[in-house]
Amino acid sequence: MLNVILRIIGTLSLALGLLGIALPVLPTTPFLLLTAYCYLRSAPAWHKRLLESKHLGPYIKNFQENKCIPKRIKVYSISMLWLTITISAVFAVSLWWVRLLLLVVAIGVTCHILSYPSTPQKEHHGKE
Repeated sequence: MLNVILRIIGTLSLALGLLGIALPVLPTTPFLLLTAYCYLRSAPAWHKRLLESKHLGPYIKNFQENKCIPKRIKVYSISMLWLTITISAVFAVSLWWVRLLLLVVAIGVTCHILSYPSTPQKEHHGKE
């Protein structure tokens, strides 16, 4: 039963992580790391497949091993975060306190992303 629960949590976490790629307000990395943990404990074949994934595997492995985020991911994430927050604040929200809350969230997420070092140059052959 625990395996089933962990697979469900892992799959939901994977879905949220994938959404986080497009929606900067959702944190991608924690969801993908939770997915990897859940799959490792409940479905080793799924965990292996996740880590062998062309797009997600290197991202997860890099973060687990180095606790860092590639510079291009930082730039993309922060840019998309501020773009979506700005659009929301200008066009979708008229309450001043909600706009202030959006600003605080954007600053907090930006600081969190920037708190991690960038991927070491040597691991990406100097491309960043």
